[in-house]
Amino acid sequence: MTLSLNQLEEARRALDAPLYADVAGDIDVSFEFFPPKTEKMEETLWQSIGTLAPLAPRFVSVTYGAGGSTRERTHATVARIARETAIPAAAHLTCVEATREEIDAVAREYWAAGVRHIVALRGDPPVAGERYSAWPGGYENAAALVAGLRRLHPFELSVAAYPESHPDSPDAAADLDNLKRKIDAGATRAITQFFFEPETFFRYRDRVAAAGIAAEIVPGIMPVSNFAAVQRMSAMCGTAVPAWMGRVFAGLDDLPDARQLVAATLAAELCRKLYAGGVKQFHFYTLNRAELSFAICHLLGVRAKIGAQAAAA
Repeated sequence: MTLSLNQLEEARRALDAPLYADVAGDIDVSFEFFPPKTEKMEETLWQSIGTLAPLAPRFVSVTYGAGGSTRERTHATVARIARETAIPAAAHLTCVEATREEIDAVAREYWAAGVRHIVALRGDPPVAGERYSAWPGGYENAAALVAGLRRLHPFELSVAAYPESHPDSPDAAADLDNLKRKIDAGATRAITQFFFEPETFFRYRDRVAAAGIAAEIVPGIMPVSNFAAVQRMSAMCGTAVPAWMGRVFAGLDDLPDARQLVAATLAAELCRKLYAGGVKQFHFYTLNRAELSFAICHLLGVRAKIGAQAAAA
């Protein structure tokens, strides 16, 4: 691997800085949740939102199952966040197994519920392993979905980006072309798929800039609470898992508390190096648990805001 001069400078800054001592907390954070399936999971979700709300995230997003399988639960969760908290709520919306009219109707319901931010995604095939195909009468891809939503209301629109390329992309150039189409269609920002080494993001950021894409690219951070599960997810989405991660998590399967400490340390170090390279926005895939994301934000200097604490109470 050949590092550019910029990347070498970023690495030097990260390595020379005292561990977290000079991280000023001058960052923006956001968090992703999924809609709960049971009362117990719902209780955990709202405890997590209550824990993270005082950090004043610029938004929290709620995922959307393939084929609209979680449509009602996603809507109920997003609407409750919008209704009961001061946190801007973002709803995921996909193109899978729905006509344009059906998707537009969901988007209008969100607008009526006070939701002003949508994460617009193509979505995955409802059957794992099958090739994606556009639904008859539906939006053919995320760029078309962004354009359609832009016609409905002045939503804030986030889209996905893939530092290691989407599995369906023939090559990195085609993947960047697809990102550019989404931004040109009206997307506000792109949030990346998770990755595990800072150089992966820095190389991607350079390629995005070289392609003439000026939109904000926010790194998606996945704290590894379950290494085997992350390996499975990574295999499905084309994310490289460094060999050293396997060695770090080896022997921790039956030690959940120790595993949590290791997970928080690794994710915080990734964020610290990204910060040293000029990154000031982070999006955390929480898996509906607050502890890891809160600990990482704390190490990055993010502290509870007084107003946010009152709003979360």
